[in-house]
Order: sequence, then C-alpha cells, then structure tokens
Amino acid sequence: MENNPKPYLDTPFKQDVYKGLSDFPKHLSSKYLYDANGDKIFQAIMNLPEYYLTNSEFSILQENKEEICTLFAENTPAFNLIELGAGDAKKTKILLAHLNSINANFKYLPIDLSENALKQLESSLAEDFPNIHVAPKCGSYIDALETVAFSKNNKNIILFLGSNIGNMLISQAISFLKKIKRLMHKNDILFLGCDLKKDPQLILNAYSDTSGITASFNKNILKRINTELQGNFNVESFMHWEAYDPESGTAKSYLVSQKPQQVTIAAINLKVHFKAWETIHTEISQKYDHEMIQQLSEEAGLKIVSKFGDKQDYFQNYLLIKK
Repeated sequence: MENNPKPYLDTPFKQDVYKGLSDFPKHLSSKYLYDANGDKIFQAIMNLPEYYLTNSEFSILQENKEEICTLFAENTPAFNLIELGAGDAKKTKILLAHLNSINANFKYLPIDLSENALKQLESSLAEDFPNIHVAPKCGSYIDALETVAFSKNNKNIILFLGSNIGNMLISQAISFLKKIKRLMHKNDILFLGCDLKKDPQLILNAYSDTSGITASFNKNILKRINTELQGNFNVESFMHWEAYDPESGTAKSYLVSQKPQQVTIAAINLKVHFKAWETIHTEISQKYDHEMIQQLSEEAGLKIVSKFGDKQDYFQNYLLIKK
C-alpha cells in the first residue's frame, strides 16, 4: 500500500474501508454486504437447500409460537416488540400473526442497517397486518436501540434472531449483550437465536453453496466500493473461500485475490496492493453449544429462563432476562 496523505473520511463506510484495507491481514465489515443488491442476494441464500438456518428457526417459531407469545405478553398491559436486524421478517411474521390473532397489545419496532430492507418490510407489513403499529428504525443495532423509548411500565421484547449474534467474535458478543442488558428493565426479555455446532460439512455447505450465490453475496462489498467509493476492483479476480474450525465453532468467509494486483479507491485516496492469494476477511459465523451460550449469558449478566430447539438440534432460541 502506498503512503498517501490520509483523506477526510466523512462517513463510517469510508472510514471502515480505509482502515480495513490498510490493515494486515485485510478485512471488511460484513454489515457492508447489505444494500439493495445485497439484500436481494441474501434472500436467495435463505432459500438455498444448504442454508439450514432459516428453516430450522422457522420450525422452532412455528411449533412454539403459542408458548413464546404467551411469555412475551404475560405480566404487562402492553409491550414493544423490538427486532434487531429485521430483514424481511419472514420468521417474525409467525409471531406477529399469532399475536395479532390473540389481540395482543403491542408495537413492532424493526431495526435494520438497510434502509431498503426496512422500506420493503414496512410495505409488506402494511399489506399483511394493517392493524399492527409498526415503527421502523434504520441504523446500527445499539445506536437505534438507544433511541427507542424503553418503557418502565410496558415490557420490552428484544428479538435477535437468525444467529445474528454469530456475526461477532465471542468477546464482541459478550460486549454487545452487556450493552443490551444495560438498556433492559426488570421485566424485559431478550429472545436470542443461536446456531449450534454440528457436522462440520453441513456448516461448510451452508456458507459455500455450489451455485455460487454466497460467493456473489460476499463479492457485493467490492461492488459497493466500486460504485460508492469510485473503486476499480476486478471482482472476478477474487474468489470466495469458506473455512470452519469445529473446535472453536468459528466459520470465516474470505475473498482471495487470485493474482498480484493493485486497486485504487478514488473517494478515499487509497491504493491497495494485493499479493497472489492474499485475503480479505469479510464475515464470521460463530457456532455455539449449550454450555457456550450459558457462559455467554452469565458473562453478560443475563439469565436463561426458557429455550426452544428444532428436532435436529441444529438451532436454539433462548429467552433471557436480566439477572
């Protein structure tokens, strides 16, 4: 990398791209995989036969919706249903439909980094559930969560589904959960989705499908840099590579430069040199076992009071409260 004068980095995207591609080893945050195109690709990933996560959690919510919704609605006249990383809310709509059918008094607050995803979600909810009060918020999870007016009188239910907690290192997950706990009141609930350790080949297949859709998803961040930051990445000169360590439960996604090359990103005045087979780390997908979740919860100051699993023991949803 050449020593250029550091430019004025006036957006988080510019700052993170500059830092990530200046570091060694190189890295880019997975949150930037999502834009209108990335959202569309991720919808396709969730429909892949290899991507077991969506169907596993879908089955959990479908089979346990009555009990889950009863726990949400008990001991309160009304509650806020706050979802972090709502996306298209495909699975959440199971709960919304049941809560609607029992005339629960609640407000749904979906939070997402993608404004495009929120607009599409708001439109679909207006059609499917016109009588549900929906108040979407665009932004990072904690920042947006802090703007929510947490009520001491009404319960707050925070949904963090889809193994989104797995997009963080374990130390980051503990810190994240501690921040959520600080915002919670005594009666509030965190409903957490976690992908479990399993056959390593199943996990590898989920993030490295033969159709190449997951590869397109990871390469979308390079396309964003080209479009939004005036980059000149040759996207096809990078290959997607997935690795999984069954001991730690950590799956990692990389983009690998297949030849020596130089990339210029004009908007941040950066020239980046890649050696042949040099990597950009794009995504982490942490898998857990039950003991790891117990430890994670305890270190964050949370207590597991209920859990729900699928028949294959692929996935688990945990209901947590403040200690």
